[in-house]
Amino acid sequence: MKHIPVLAEDFRRFCESMPEPPAAYLDCTFGRGGHFRILIEDINTNMQADLIDRDLQAIEFGKKEFADLVERGQCRFHHLNFMRLADEASKELAEKKFDLILADLGVSSPQLDQAERGFSFYQEGPLDMRMDASKGIKAADVVNQWDAQEMIELFRDYGEIHNPTKVVNAIITERHNQNIETTTELAELIAKCIGWRKKGQHPATKYFLALRIFVNEELSLLQQSVVDLIARLKENGRLIMITFHSAEDRIVKWTFKEHKEQGQILTKKAVQATWQEKQKNPRARSAIMRVFEKGKL
Repeated sequence: MKHIPVLAEDFRRFCESMPEPPAAYLDCTFGRGGHFRILIEDINTNMQADLIDRDLQAIEFGKKEFADLVERGQCRFHHLNFMRLADEASKELAEKKFDLILADLGVSSPQLDQAERGFSFYQEGPLDMRMDASKGIKAADVVNQWDAQEMIELFRDYGEIHNPTKVVNAIITERHNQNIETTTELAELIAKCIGWRKKGQHPATKYFLALRIFVNEELSLLQQSVVDLIARLKENGRLIMITFHSAEDRIVKWTFKEHKEQGQILTKKAVQATWQEKQKNPRARSAIMRVFEKGKL
Protein backbone atom coordinates (compact mmCIF):
# COMPACT_ATOMS: atom_id res chain seq x y z
CA MET A 1 0.00 0.00 0.00
CA LYS A 2 1.25 3.48 -0.90
CA HIS A 3 2.08 5.53 2.17
CA ILE A 4 -0.39 8.38 2.65
CA PRO A 5 0.63 10.99 5.26
CA VAL A 6 -2.04 11.40 7.93
CA LEU A 7 -3.70 14.75 8.62
CA ALA A 8 -1.91 16.15 5.57
CA GLU A 9 -4.28 19.08 5.02
CA ASP A 10 -4.17 20.06 8.69
CA PHE A 11 -0.37 19.91 8.54
CA ARG A 12 -0.45 22.14 5.46
CA ARG A 13 -2.82 24.58 7.22
CA PHE A 14 -0.55 25.04 10.24
CA CYS A 15 2.46 25.51 7.96
CA GLU A 16 0.78 28.04 5.67
CA SER A 17 -0.47 30.10 8.63
CA MET A 18 3.05 30.70 9.98
CA PRO A 19 4.23 34.34 9.90
CA GLU A 20 6.98 33.31 7.45
CA PRO A 21 7.40 30.07 5.47
CA PRO A 22 9.64 27.74 7.51
CA ALA A 23 13.25 28.05 6.41
CA ALA A 24 14.70 25.43 8.77
CA TYR A 25 12.76 22.19 9.23
CA LEU A 26 13.32 19.16 11.44
CA ASP A 27 11.39 15.98 10.63
CA CYS A 28 11.81 13.63 13.56
CA THR A 29 10.14 10.65 11.88
CA PHE A 30 10.74 10.92 8.13
CA GLY A 31 9.08 7.61 7.20
CA ARG A 32 8.39 7.91 3.48
CA GLY A 33 8.55 11.69 3.43
CA GLY A 34 4.87 12.50 2.86
CA HIS A 35 4.76 15.57 5.08
CA PHE A 36 8.20 16.72 3.94
CA ARG A 37 7.08 16.56 0.31
CA ILE A 38 4.19 18.94 1.08
CA LEU A 39 6.65 21.42 2.57
CA ILE A 40 9.35 21.26 -0.06
CA GLU A 41 6.98 21.29 -3.05
CA ASP A 42 4.22 23.63 -1.87
CA ILE A 43 5.37 25.75 1.09
CA ASN A 44 9.05 26.67 0.64
CA THR A 45 11.13 25.12 -2.14
CA ASN A 46 14.27 26.71 -0.69
CA MET A 47 13.84 25.27 2.79
CA GLN A 48 16.73 23.59 4.60
CA ALA A 49 15.74 20.29 6.18
CA ASP A 50 17.16 17.81 8.64
CA LEU A 51 15.36 14.48 8.28
CA ILE A 52 15.56 11.84 11.01
CA ASP A 53 14.46 8.22 11.17
CA ARG A 54 15.53 5.26 13.28
CA ASP A 55 14.56 2.94 10.42
CA LEU A 56 17.52 2.54 8.07
CA GLN A 57 15.20 1.53 5.21
CA ALA A 58 13.45 4.90 5.51
CA ILE A 59 16.79 6.72 5.37
CA GLU A 60 17.90 4.79 2.29
CA PHE A 61 14.54 5.48 0.61
CA GLY A 62 14.76 9.20 1.36
CA LYS A 63 18.29 9.58 0.02
CA LYS A 64 17.18 8.07 -3.30
CA GLU A 65 13.79 9.81 -3.47
CA PHE A 66 15.26 13.26 -2.75
CA ALA A 67 18.72 12.71 -4.22
CA ASP A 68 18.74 16.10 -5.95
CA LEU A 69 18.07 17.92 -2.67
CA VAL A 70 20.75 15.89 -0.89
CA GLU A 71 23.24 16.72 -3.64
CA ARG A 72 22.45 20.44 -3.33
CA GLY A 73 22.89 20.25 0.44
CA GLN A 74 19.30 21.29 1.00
CA CYS A 75 18.38 18.26 3.08
CA ARG A 76 20.42 16.00 5.34
CA PHE A 77 19.41 12.56 6.59
CA HIS A 78 20.23 11.27 10.06
CA HIS A 79 19.86 7.65 11.17
CA LEU A 80 18.93 8.00 14.83
CA ASN A 81 16.08 7.94 17.35
CA PHE A 82 14.73 11.47 17.80
CA MET A 83 13.79 10.60 21.39
CA ARG A 84 17.52 10.21 22.04
CA LEU A 85 18.51 13.28 20.05
CA ALA A 86 20.65 14.70 22.85
CA ASP A 87 22.73 11.51 22.96
CA GLU A 88 22.80 10.41 19.33
CA ALA A 89 22.86 13.63 17.28
CA SER A 90 26.01 15.07 15.76
CA LYS A 91 27.25 18.28 17.37
CA GLU A 92 26.02 20.28 14.36
CA LEU A 93 22.47 18.90 14.60
CA ALA A 94 22.39 19.09 18.39
CA GLU A 95 23.00 22.84 18.36
CA LYS A 96 20.53 23.77 15.60
CA LYS A 97 17.26 25.66 16.05
CA PHE A 98 14.26 25.22 13.76
CA ASP A 99 11.24 27.13 12.46
CA LEU A 100 9.20 23.96 12.19
CA ILE A 101 9.50 20.53 13.81
CA LEU A 102 7.29 17.52 13.08
CA ALA A 103 7.13 14.29 15.06
CA ASP A 104 4.67 11.74 13.62
CA LEU A 105 4.67 8.78 16.02
CA GLY A 106 2.82 6.40 13.72
CA VAL A 107 4.26 3.41 11.94
CA SER A 108 4.68 4.05 8.22
CA SER A 109 2.78 1.97 5.67
CA PRO A 110 5.92 0.17 4.41
CA GLN A 111 6.73 -0.95 7.94
CA LEU A 112 3.22 -2.34 8.34
CA ASP A 113 3.12 -3.89 4.90
CA GLN A 114 6.51 -5.64 4.97
CA ALA A 115 5.85 -8.94 6.71
CA GLU A 116 9.50 -9.33 7.70
CA ARG A 117 9.28 -6.23 9.94
CA GLY A 118 6.87 -8.03 12.28
CA PHE A 119 4.35 -5.21 12.83
CA SER A 120 1.32 -6.70 11.07
CA PHE A 121 -0.96 -9.39 12.42
CA TYR A 122 -2.40 -9.96 8.94
CA GLN A 123 0.88 -11.08 7.35
CA GLU A 124 3.16 -13.78 8.65
CA GLY A 125 6.57 -12.56 9.68
CA PRO A 126 9.02 -12.78 12.59
CA LEU A 127 7.66 -11.32 15.83
CA ASP A 128 10.03 -8.35 15.80
CA MET A 129 8.40 -4.85 15.78
CA ARG A 130 11.66 -2.90 16.16
CA MET A 131 11.70 0.31 14.14
CA ASP A 132 15.49 0.16 14.25
CA ALA A 133 16.15 -3.50 13.48
CA SER A 134 19.80 -3.15 14.47
CA LYS A 135 19.26 -2.78 18.21
CA GLY A 136 16.99 -3.52 21.17
CA ILE A 137 14.83 -6.45 22.22
CA LYS A 138 12.23 -7.99 19.93
CA ALA A 139 8.55 -8.49 20.68
CA ALA A 140 9.28 -12.23 20.62
CA ASP A 141 11.65 -11.79 23.58
CA VAL A 142 8.82 -10.32 25.64
CA VAL A 143 6.26 -12.93 24.65
CA ASN A 144 8.57 -15.90 25.21
CA GLN A 145 10.63 -14.81 28.20
CA TRP A 146 8.59 -12.53 30.47
CA ASP A 147 6.58 -13.91 33.34
CA ALA A 148 2.79 -13.62 33.49
CA GLN A 149 2.61 -10.58 35.80
CA GLU A 150 5.09 -8.60 33.70
CA MET A 151 3.07 -9.22 30.55
CA ILE A 152 -0.22 -8.39 32.27
CA GLU A 153 1.20 -5.02 33.39
CA LEU A 154 2.62 -4.36 29.93
CA PHE A 155 -0.69 -4.95 28.16
CA ARG A 156 -2.60 -2.92 30.76
CA ASP A 157 -0.22 0.04 30.76
CA TYR A 158 0.68 0.26 27.08
CA GLY A 159 -2.33 -1.32 25.40
CA GLU A 160 -4.93 -0.03 27.87
CA ILE A 161 -6.44 -3.52 27.98
CA HIS A 162 -8.60 -3.86 31.07
CA ASN A 163 -8.09 -7.57 31.69
CA PRO A 164 -5.40 -9.27 29.59
CA THR A 165 -5.04 -12.24 31.97
CA LYS A 166 -6.79 -14.76 29.73
CA VAL A 167 -4.56 -13.94 26.78
CA VAL A 168 -1.41 -13.93 28.91
CA ASN A 169 -2.27 -17.36 30.34
CA ALA A 170 -2.80 -18.65 26.80
CA ILE A 171 0.61 -17.30 25.80
CA ILE A 172 2.28 -18.98 28.79
CA THR A 173 0.60 -22.30 27.96
CA GLU A 174 1.52 -22.11 24.28
CA ARG A 175 5.17 -21.28 24.85
CA HIS A 176 5.57 -24.33 27.11
CA ASN A 177 5.08 -26.36 23.94
CA GLN A 178 7.12 -24.14 21.62
CA ASN A 179 8.20 -20.52 21.33
CA ILE A 180 5.85 -18.09 19.65
CA GLU A 181 7.98 -16.81 16.79
CA THR A 182 5.69 -15.27 14.17
CA THR A 183 3.12 -12.49 14.04
CA THR A 184 0.37 -14.78 12.80
CA GLU A 185 1.01 -17.32 15.55
CA LEU A 186 0.44 -14.66 18.20
CA ALA A 187 -2.48 -13.03 16.37
CA GLU A 188 -4.28 -16.33 15.87
CA LEU A 189 -3.68 -17.32 19.49
CA ILE A 190 -5.25 -14.05 20.71
CA ALA A 191 -8.19 -14.31 18.29
CA LYS A 192 -8.87 -17.89 19.36
CA CYS A 193 -8.62 -16.91 23.02
CA ILE A 194 -10.95 -13.88 23.12
CA GLY A 195 -12.74 -13.87 19.76
CA TRP A 196 -13.79 -10.93 17.60
CA ARG A 197 -15.52 -8.41 19.88
CA LYS A 198 -15.43 -5.27 17.74
CA LYS A 199 -16.33 -5.29 14.07
CA GLY A 200 -13.44 -4.24 11.87
CA GLN A 201 -10.80 -4.43 14.62
CA HIS A 202 -8.64 -7.52 14.94
CA PRO A 203 -8.61 -8.90 18.52
CA ALA A 204 -4.81 -8.64 18.53
CA THR A 205 -4.75 -4.89 17.73
CA LYS A 206 -4.15 -3.53 21.23
CA TYR A 207 -1.78 -6.36 22.16
CA PHE A 208 0.40 -5.66 19.12
CA LEU A 209 0.24 -1.92 19.85
CA ALA A 210 1.41 -2.48 23.43
CA LEU A 211 4.35 -4.60 22.28
CA ARG A 212 5.35 -2.07 19.61
CA ILE A 213 5.21 0.86 22.02
CA PHE A 214 7.31 -0.97 24.60
CA VAL A 215 9.89 -2.41 22.21
CA ASN A 216 10.49 1.05 20.70
CA GLU A 217 10.39 2.95 24.03
CA GLU A 218 7.65 5.16 22.62
CA LEU A 219 6.20 6.21 25.99
CA SER A 220 9.15 6.05 28.36
CA LEU A 221 11.15 8.65 26.42
CA LEU A 222 8.33 10.76 24.99
CA GLN A 223 7.86 13.43 27.66
CA GLN A 224 11.52 14.47 27.78
CA SER A 225 11.74 14.42 24.01
CA VAL A 226 8.79 16.86 23.73
CA VAL A 227 10.56 19.19 26.17
CA ASP A 228 13.77 18.92 24.14
CA LEU A 229 11.95 19.68 20.87
CA ILE A 230 10.28 22.78 22.33
CA ALA A 231 13.75 23.98 23.32
CA ARG A 232 14.93 23.58 19.71
CA LEU A 233 12.31 25.95 18.28
CA LYS A 234 13.19 29.42 17.06
CA GLU A 235 10.99 32.38 17.96
CA ASN A 236 7.53 31.80 16.44
CA GLY A 237 8.62 28.29 15.54
CA ARG A 238 6.05 25.49 15.64
CA LEU A 239 6.19 21.96 16.96
CA ILE A 240 3.63 19.61 15.41
CA MET A 241 3.09 16.30 17.22
CA ILE A 242 0.97 13.49 15.74
CA THR A 243 0.14 10.58 18.04
CA PHE A 244 -1.93 7.43 17.61
CA HIS A 245 -2.53 6.29 21.17
CA SER A 246 -4.34 7.99 24.04
CA ALA A 247 -1.39 7.55 26.41
CA GLU A 248 0.93 9.25 23.90
CA ASP A 249 -1.55 12.07 23.38
CA ARG A 250 -1.92 12.66 27.13
CA ILE A 251 1.84 13.03 27.49
CA VAL A 252 1.99 15.56 24.62
CA LYS A 253 -1.06 17.47 25.86
CA TRP A 254 0.21 17.88 29.42
CA THR A 255 3.80 18.59 28.41
CA PHE A 256 2.56 21.41 26.17
CA LYS A 257 0.49 22.78 29.06
CA GLU A 258 3.46 22.60 31.45
CA HIS A 259 5.48 24.79 29.06
CA LYS A 260 2.87 27.39 28.16
CA GLU A 261 5.09 30.14 29.57
CA GLN A 262 7.40 29.49 26.59
CA GLY A 263 4.70 30.01 23.98
CA GLN A 264 1.13 29.04 23.14
CA ILE A 265 -0.85 25.93 22.25
CA LEU A 266 -2.47 26.49 18.85
CA THR A 267 -4.73 23.45 19.12
CA LYS A 268 -7.16 24.23 21.92
CA LYS A 269 -8.89 21.03 20.86
CA ALA A 270 -6.93 18.13 19.41
CA VAL A 271 -7.11 17.87 15.61
CA GLN A 272 -8.38 14.55 14.29
CA ALA A 273 -9.07 13.16 10.83
CA THR A 274 -12.35 13.95 9.11
CA TRP A 275 -14.75 11.19 8.18
CA GLN A 276 -13.66 11.60 4.55
CA GLU A 277 -9.98 11.17 5.38
CA LYS A 278 -10.69 8.11 7.50
CA GLN A 279 -12.49 6.53 4.55
CA LYS A 280 -9.57 7.21 2.21
CA ASN A 281 -6.85 6.36 4.73
CA PRO A 282 -7.92 3.97 7.53
CA ARG A 283 -4.58 4.50 9.26
CA ALA A 284 -5.68 8.04 10.07
CA ARG A 285 -8.54 6.81 12.26
CA SER A 286 -6.68 7.20 15.55
CA ALA A 287 -4.35 10.07 14.55
CA ILE A 288 -4.29 13.08 16.91
CA MET A 289 -2.44 16.32 16.14
CA ARG A 290 -1.39 18.99 18.64
CA VAL A 291 0.62 22.13 17.81
CA PHE A 292 2.79 24.32 20.03
CA GLU A 293 4.16 27.72 18.96
CA LYS A 294 7.24 29.17 20.62
CA GLY A 295 6.97 32.70 21.97
CA LYS A 296 9.55 35.46 22.03
CA LEU A 297 12.97 34.31 23.16
